[in-house]
Amino acid sequence: MKLRGSGRLLLGVFFIAAGLNHFRDPALYQSMMPPWVPWPEVLQKTAGAAEVAGGLGVLIPRFRRMAGWGLLWLLAAVFPANLHLALHGWPEAPGGIAPWVLWARLPLQLVFAAWVWWACLSGPRADETRDALDS
Repeated sequence: MKLRGSGRLLLGVFFIAAGLNHFRDPALYQSMMPPWVPWPEVLQKTAGAAEVAGGLGVLIPRFRRMAGWGLLWLLAAVFPANLHLALHGWPEAPGGIAPWVLWARLPLQLVFAAWVWWACLSGPRADETRDALDS
């Protein structure tokens, strides 16, 4: 399996697992929401569903480009919540999380965005690729 194919598989599995975790432990994700966010339960479930859909889309050539753009929008949409956690801490986190970890998550969002771009949007068009993992 080529590098890009392996990267796509790993990216897709990562987002599917992260999205499913929103439904396994919704209270954890709702506790990450800034207090100014309206409808935290609805948005938390929507984010989880979007992560699952995006992860599946990464693995299906026909939907890969659309999934890539969707995941980039999703990463941008959740960035304010990550910034809020870095600025104000996350007291509800299981076992507590060191402040430096919360700050490290911010540039990690850029790494994920670059990974999505590389796997889904750069190179040959996704719908022209023969196999989801081959190119």
